[in-house]
Amino acid sequence: MTAQIIDGKKIAAEIQEELTGRIARITDGGSPPGLAVVLVGEDPASVSYVTAKERDCEKVGIRSFDMRLPESTTETELLELVDRLNGDDQVDGILVQLPLPKHVDSNRVLQRIDPAKDVDGFHPLSLGRMMLGLPSLLPCTPHGVVQMLTRTGHDPSGKNVVIIGRSNIVGKPLASLLTLKQAGGNATVTVCHSRTPEIASHTRNADIVIAAIGSARFLTADMVKPGVVVIDVGVNRVDDPTAKRGYRLVGDVDYDAVAEKASAITPVPGGVGPMTRTMLLHNTVIAAERRRNFTEAS
Repeated sequence: MTAQIIDGKKIAAEIQEELTGRIARITDGGSPPGLAVVLVGEDPASVSYVTAKERDCEKVGIRSFDMRLPESTTETELLELVDRLNGDDQVDGILVQLPLPKHVDSNRVLQRIDPAKDVDGFHPLSLGRMMLGLPSLLPCTPHGVVQMLTRTGHDPSGKNVVIIGRSNIVGKPLASLLTLKQAGGNATVTVCHSRTPEIASHTRNADIVIAAIGSARFLTADMVKPGVVVIDVGVNRVDDPTAKRGYRLVGDVDYDAVAEKASAITPVPGGVGPMTRTMLLHNTVIAAERRRNFTEAS
């Protein structure tokens, strides 16, 4: 069996192309959509990710406000910045890059963001509206996963889906999205995690497996059935002396072995990552349209 490669870069490019017309319409009516990206400290992975997000904004015509703060920034100072961005009419979306320094309460900062500008979809009001099936800004990675499935002909409706991982960023909101009574939902979802005995007994019965546990090559070929669709959310560094940097990135799936049994699979890198960044752009456009009272598009 030759697995279909679900190309996140290609799907992300398609969505970005769809957004350009909406962005042009917003810009014609005044200022372009604006996204404020707040980075505290100099964590290399966060710096790289934020830089990529800023390039994405420039590519599609979204104005990016780059807010880079020192590691020593206090929680009070960060909250004051969020308050200023909440009141800035040029800013449609606010993203505070995680993780934050240990002396800052991440939950308090995220809850300070105006839900109308919560383009990460992490505010309790955003998550609550999502769970009720009401219009909201959806968490980027879960929404990206749903888009990958539906746009490649793997509609979750009526399927048995197993999610490995129960994080507030991926596992929990993704389970909610997939069970909603709407397009991209209607799946039967099982969430497995570190306290689940015999995870393989669940994954072997799954039509779709989504690995988001943060453990390199956790999902092996003996844990899935032939024809399964596999979405790999994980990004892990493993030592590789042959690589220029001394390491390489792998997912939560033993890709080569699982690809021989799967009907479709995402690569790492080049799978879910580009989709996460693109759904951030998508949310920024939606937020801008709502703030300008434009007719909403999904």
